[in-house]
Amino acid sequence: MRAQFIFSEVFNGFRRNLTMTVAMIITTAITLGMFGGGLLVIQMADKSQKIFLDRVEMQFFLNEDVSKADANCRNAPCTTLRADLEKQPGVGSVTYVSPEEGYQQAKEMFEETSPEIADQITQDTFSQASFKVRMSDPDRFDNVYNAFSGRQDLGVEGALDQRELVKRIFGVLDGVRNAAFSVAAILAVAAILLIVNTVQIAAFTRRTEVSIMRLVGATRWYTQLPFLLEAMLAAFIGSLLAIGGLFLAKIFFFDRALAGLYGVNIVPRVTIGDVLFVSPWLVIGGIVLAAVTGYVTLRVYVRE
Repeated sequence: MRAQFIFSEVFNGFRRNLTMTVAMIITTAITLGMFGGGLLVIQMADKSQKIFLDRVEMQFFLNEDVSKADANCRNAPCTTLRADLEKQPGVGSVTYVSPEEGYQQAKEMFEETSPEIADQITQDTFSQASFKVRMSDPDRFDNVYNAFSGRQDLGVEGALDQRELVKRIFGVLDGVRNAAFSVAAILAVAAILLIVNTVQIAAFTRRTEVSIMRLVGATRWYTQLPFLLEAMLAAFIGSLLAIGGLFLAKIFFFDRALAGLYGVNIVPRVTIGDVLFVSPWLVIGGIVLAAVTGYVTLRVYVRE
């Protein structure tokens, strides 16, 4: 009978404060949806980092004297440099790029993106040979780069660290994540204020009933529990709407807007599993937010 009374009070509260409850559900759903979107971006960034770190290379450029004298890398110091690189722990592969190969690769790359630049590229532009080094252990990247970037005795004139490009890409993802979390934080404040107002209004409209119940011996918890459950149920419904929104965002935004990047494996695909992984945290976060806010409100506002 007690449980039946509590649940009947919860649904009566929904009916009496319908507009406030709906507003709280919608605000909570948007808040949790933005928070969930930020979590999906974090997952995407983590997976992207693994993809790029597996591909990232360092490139050591030989000076022109070595490049011209030994274009096919058959003599020292070019062969010595190759051997030393291959012996380094964590190095996966070492590829020699002759001046001719560097010229052809640059031509092909710019012909697809900027034909006007490709027309201006000449053989003299790429007169340096180089070594491209890919790591099997990305954690040793710094060790190899620092050890060989200044080896002028082996003909190294300059070095290129592709991680700078990767950092820029992750900077964009970090910006999207931070924007989502910032909007979620602002909306969370609005959700908290709505929960506070809803609980206060619910307690005020049922103040006579609560007073009578306290007079006949009902405990404070027993009279306040319906208000708390009302806020938690609204947050639970809002979290379900947020999860549904994430599934729609996956279908209509991630899968469509990022389809081209998925195809060339630049960014990882957002899967249903990713959304399911985030979903329990949204439900828990919404319920905890409502429970804590509702409890504090009742302790402060409803003292008797």
